[in-house]
Amino acid sequence: MGIGQGLADAWSTVVSAAPMVIGFLVILILGWIIAYFIGKLLGRLLAKVGLDRAVDRTPVGEYFRRGKYSASALIGRIVYYTLVLVTLTLAFNVFGAGNPVSQLLNSVVAWIPHAFVALVIVVVAVALAKMARDLIAGALGGLSYGRFLATLAWVFIVALGAIAALNQIGVATAVTQPVLIAVLATVGGILVVGVGGGLIRPMQQRWTGWLNTLERETGRATDSSAYERGRSDAMRGEEEAPRHAQASESTGSEEHPEPAGHSGTSASASGSTSTQGPEQTPPRNPM
Repeated sequence: MGIGQGLADAWSTVVSAAPMVIGFLVILILGWIIAYFIGKLLGRLLAKVGLDRAVDRTPVGEYFRRGKYSASALIGRIVYYTLVLVTLTLAFNVFGAGNPVSQLLNSVVAWIPHAFVALVIVVVAVALAKMARDLIAGALGGLSYGRFLATLAWVFIVALGAIAALNQIGVATAVTQPVLIAVLATVGGILVVGVGGGLIRPMQQRWTGWLNTLERETGRATDSSAYERGRSDAMRGEEEAPRHAQASESTGSEEHPEPAGHSGTSASASGSTSTQGPEQTPPRNPM
C-alpha cells in the first residue's frame, strides 16, 4: 500500500512537471535558434554597411586587426550571447519566477547594460590614450623625454578609463574610488601648493632649468640635419687624414735622398781604421 502510493505520487509529479519541461525545452531551442540567426545577420549587416572599414581608421583599429573577431563580428557575438541569456531567463521562468536559477539569470541580465557601458568606456579610453600618445610622440619625438611623456599620458588615460569602467560594473568600488580620489587630490595639491603656493621660487628655478633643457633639446632637434652634415664631414676628414700623412712622408723622402756612396765611404773608412791597428815601434840595438 505504501509503495503503491509513493509510485502514484511520483507519477503524478512527473505528469504535472512534463508540460513545464516541454515548455522549457521549446523556449530554449527556439530562443537559441533566434539568437543565433539574429547575431549572424547583424554581424553581416554591419560588415556590409562598412563598420569594419570605419573602425580601421580609428585608433582602436589595430586592436581589432590583431584580435580574433572584427568589429561587426564582435557586436554580433555580443548580441547573440545577450539573447541566449534572455532565452535562459524566459525558459527557467516556466518553473516559477522564484527559483534560484531564474533569480541569478535576472541579475545577470540586469547587469548586461552596465557591462556594455563599461566596454564602451574602455574602448573610448584606449582610443583617446592612443591619440594622445601619438600626438605627444609626434610633437616631442626629437627630444630625449618625448617617448616617456607619451607613454605616461597613455597610462594615465587608460587607468582613468579602467577605474571608470570598474565603477560602472560595480567591481571593487571600495578600492577604485579612493584611488581615483587620491590621484586627483594629489594632482590638485601639487598644482595648488607647488605652483601657486609657498614653493613658487623653487618651482621657478626648476621651471627655468626645464625650459633651458627644453630649448637645448628643441634646438638640437631642429639642427639635426646640420649635425648630420658636420658628422659626415668629420668622418670623411678622419678617413682622409692617413692618406695625407702617407703622401707627405713619400714627398719628404723624395726631396731629401741619401747621397750615393755615402754608406760605402763610411764603410771603407771604418775598414781602414780597423786594419791599421796601433803603430809598431822598432826595437833598439843594445850597446
